[in-house]
Amino acid sequence: MSKTMLTIDGLQYSNWSREIFEQMREGGLDAVHATLVYHETTRETLSRLGEWNRRFEAWPDLIMPVHVPQDIAVAQASGRVGIILGAQNCSPIEDDIDMVEVMRDLGLMIMQLTYNNQSLLACGCYEAEDSGITRFGRQVIREMNRVGMVIDMSHSAERSTLEAIEISERPVIISHANPESFHPAKRNKSDKVLKAIAESDGLLGFSAYPFHLRNGSDCTLTEYCEMIARTADLMGIEHLGIGTDLCQNQPVSILEWMRNGRWSKDMDYGEGSASNADWPRPLSWLRDSRDFPNLIAGLRKVGMSEDDVAGIMGKNWVALLERAATRQETAPA
Repeated sequence: MSKTMLTIDGLQYSNWSREIFEQMREGGLDAVHATLVYHETTRETLSRLGEWNRRFEAWPDLIMPVHVPQDIAVAQASGRVGIILGAQNCSPIEDDIDMVEVMRDLGLMIMQLTYNNQSLLACGCYEAEDSGITRFGRQVIREMNRVGMVIDMSHSAERSTLEAIEISERPVIISHANPESFHPAKRNKSDKVLKAIAESDGLLGFSAYPFHLRNGSDCTLTEYCEMIARTADLMGIEHLGIGTDLCQNQPVSILEWMRNGRWSKDMDYGEGSASNADWPRPLSWLRDSRDFPNLIAGLRKVGMSEDDVAGIMGKNWVALLERAATRQETAPA
C-alpha cells in the first residue's frame, strides 16, 4: 500500500506492546483511538495515563500522544502512530464536573457517557428503560463542548443518544458500532440515530468486532464494505470512518473487566449467552492492524472513489476532531 492515504482506527483496546505498535505502523496506521479506561476511578485513570507516558518514553520512534488534531499530521510526517486517548465510560470524572477539564488537559480527548449500564450521565444500551440524559449529564455535555472533549455514544441507549445529540453544541460520535439494519445487536444503531449523528455533523466508526457483524466471525470483507457503502447513502460519506474495536492479545480477564467491572458477581453476557463468554474468533481479513490495507482494497472493490475511500480511512476522522476536539475560545471580558 502506498503510504499516501491517511489511515486512522477509531477504536482499539489491545494488550499494548512494541509488537502491537509495530503492527500498526506496518499496516499503515497514522493514528489510533486507544481506550484508556473502562470502569476506572479518577485515581486509577491517572495511573493509566502514567502507563501511557511510560510507553511514549519507551518507544518514541513508534508512537506519540495526540493532544490536538494537528498532532495527527505530525505523527504521519514522522512515521509514527498518533495515540488518541479515550474513555469508554464516564467513570474518570466520577461525580466532579471539574474533572472534565482536568482529564482533557491530561490528554483524554474522547469520552463515552455510558458503558452498557446506566451511568451518572446517561443510560446504557443494555438497560430495560432508557431515562435519557441526567441533570449532571447536561452539565457535563456543556463542559465537554467547552474544553474540546468529544462525546461518544457507542454504548448508549437510543433516547440518551438522541438527547445528547440535541443538547450538544458540537458533533457527537459513535466511534465503534454498526447499523442495526445490518445486524440487530443492541450495540448497533437505528437509522434514526445514524441520521441524527450525520445531522449533528458527527461521525460513525464502523466496528469489525464479530459480535457486531452479520454472520459473526464469518462475515466477509465484501459484506462489511457493502454495509459501509449502504450507510453512505443514509449518512453521507463525510460522516463515516473506521472504528474496528480490535482487542489483540487480551486475556479473558480483560473481557470480564469490560463487561462486569465491579458491579456484578456474575458473568455479564449482555444480550448473548455463554457462547460469547470468550473472545470471538478473529475475522480472516482483519486479524490485526497489519491487515488494514484489506479495508482499503475492499472499499475500492465495492465501487468507492479514491476520495471516498480516503475520507473513510482517515480524513473524516481528522475533520471530526477539528470540529469537536478543540477548546472553545472564551470571549474577553
